[in-house]
Order: sequence, then C-alpha cells, then structure tokens
Amino acid sequence: MFGSVSNRRVEAPKIGLFAKKCPSGRRALADLVPLDANNRALVAAGLRRLRGGRGCAGLQALAEISGREAAKLSAADIGFAIAPRLNAAGRLEDMSLGIECLLCDDAARARELAEILHGINAERRGVQQQMTDQAAAALARLAGDEGDAPIAACLFDPEWHPGVVGLVASKMKDRLHRPVIAFAPAEPGSATLRGSARSIPGFHIRDALAAIDAAQPGLIGKFGGHAMAAGRSLDEAGLPAFRDAFAAHAAAVLAPEQVQAEILSDGELLPHEFDRAHAEALRDGGPWGQGFPEPLFDGEFGVADWRVVGERHLKLVLRLEGRREPLNAIHFGGWRDMPPPPRVRLAYRLAPDDYRGGQAIQLLVEHLQAASPA
Repeated sequence: MFGSVSNRRVEAPKIGLFAKKCPSGRRALADLVPLDANNRALVAAGLRRLRGGRGCAGLQALAEISGREAAKLSAADIGFAIAPRLNAAGRLEDMSLGIECLLCDDAARARELAEILHGINAERRGVQQQMTDQAAAALARLAGDEGDAPIAACLFDPEWHPGVVGLVASKMKDRLHRPVIAFAPAEPGSATLRGSARSIPGFHIRDALAAIDAAQPGLIGKFGGHAMAAGRSLDEAGLPAFRDAFAAHAAAVLAPEQVQAEILSDGELLPHEFDRAHAEALRDGGPWGQGFPEPLFDGEFGVADWRVVGERHLKLVLRLEGRREPLNAIHFGGWRDMPPPPRVRLAYRLAPDDYRGGQAIQLLVEHLQAASPA
C-alpha cells in the first residue's frame, strides 16, 4: 500500500531549538511497557470494548471530558488524553481520585470525578509549562554563547513542584538528547530534594545512580528506577557534589555519537498516498506504542501559510511537489518565537483529521528544520 516506504535515518541538528530524538514508540497506554504480541492483543481487546461502549463508567466519562469520541478511541487517545487526567491527581493532589474514577460504576459520580480530574490536569499543564520554560532558560544559560549543552543536565528550582519534575526532565531530555535530572523540594521549604531523571539509549540511569552512590556513599538518599527513568532523594547541601558526579559519570560513559540526536524514518510518502485511506490504515494498524512504533515519515515541503494556535503550537499549510491540494499540518509545541522557513524538511505522522471531518487528513509534525538548499 505504501510503495515508497524505506527505513532510514534522518539526522537532526546537533543541539538547538529543534533537536529531538524520536522515541521507539509513542507513549501510549499510559506507560512505557513494551507492546509485545501479548500486550498488543490485550490493548486491542480493551480498545474494542471502549469503542463498543462497554468500558467502565469512569473511562467513558474521561473520554467524554477530554473531547474524544468513544467509538474512535485509539491508543494515542489513552496515552495523551485519558491517562494524563488520571495521573495529574497523583502529581498534584491525591491519586485516590483517579482510582475512584476507574472503579466507579455510577455514571453521574464518574462524570463528577472526571470533571475534577480534568480541572487538576489543567492546573498540572500550567505548572508544567511554567517549570519547563524555567528549565529551558536555565539550560540556555548553561549552554552560554557557544550553545554547547552539558553532557548531562541537573536542574533545580526551589519553587518547583515535586510531582511535575519528571515531566520537565522528559521534555528537556527530548530537547537536548542528553540525560536530565530535575529536582524540587520534597515539601515546600524542605531541605530534602526529590529528583526525577530521564535518560537516552545507552545510558542506564539507574546504574548511573548506583555507581555514584558506590563512589560517594551517603551522597544520595533513596533511589530506584530502570534504564530510562529513575527517582532519588537528596539533601540540598549535596546538590553541587551530585551535579559534578553526575556530569563526570556521563562524560565517562557516553560516546559523542550517543548524544547526537537522530530520527528514524520510514521514508517518504508519494503525493497520491496523502489521503484518508492511508491515514485510516495507519491509525487502525495499531495499537502503537513502546516497542511497536507508529510509522514516521519524512519529506520536504513548501510553507504556504502558518499561524500560532494555543500560544505554542504551529499550524502549517504545506505544498508538496506533484500534489495540487495543500496539506494541513500541526506541530504541537513547535512555536519557537520565529517564523518557519519557506521550505522545510519534516518528520511527521499521517493521520485523519476528524475535527474537519469528511476526507480531511493532517500531518502531525514530530520534527521541523529548514530544508537543505537545492
């Protein structure tokens, strides 16, 4: 069906505003559990139940409050719409709210709980954006005029919320393609810090913490995790020593090519493949997730028009050689305070545009950079 698809690498800029490492799969189904054959079967069965209106009252209420049509729920809807509302309660307030919502059999009570969770998630998004902006500014100061990012970043702000530091670390890890640890006071005014780490392939973050702990006993309090994510506690007085130890360990372990961001692409699509049939085939070919990534394509396009939506998202109208009709695209979080170049190279996913309805499609942009001169 996709005649032009081929697996290839697309180099991203070394480090800069648009540097990004494409993960091995979308963070679908609320966690990073690999979607092997058994898990895919379980997820597919669960999605069929939800689409058929047989999900629990809480999940149906969460789908409704997040603006998702139950009959068309996808793995991405679970990961990016429903799960964040459940997780937000545990990050900012009381995780029992999310549990009660999932266990609730009464539709009215489920709707009430979903509305509460929706409000908490909105608050979480605001807190996260503020912290992310502050983290990005801190990293810019660390990079200096030369723009050289640290081999591993260790960030702290006394006003940060401990329930959101993991999300901030993840955002900064994606931006830098470097291991990142973000710290916040465990409680307001506390001298004990709670940190959350996110890593890149080839740097086992839990093992890194164990190595630092072995070399400097007592520096780290409790810690645990796995290769890509970990958490730990730390006395604020020990933060400078930990920051130095973390950077030294990363410098000793990571090779230069490991911190060079790259995107794995499935190739280019032909002009006639940008249609609803292909978009629906891709959507229905899942469930996609960790270990079973959704296809990602790349190509060069002319920018016919653009605008900023929701303050930080970049809406594009694109032109493709060999295709008469323009293409709509959205780059979530893609606004970088500068207009896009007139010709761009994109890594993108092809998806139905249910908002416009009919046969509409859109490109979901994962990475944008200026196209190479002809």
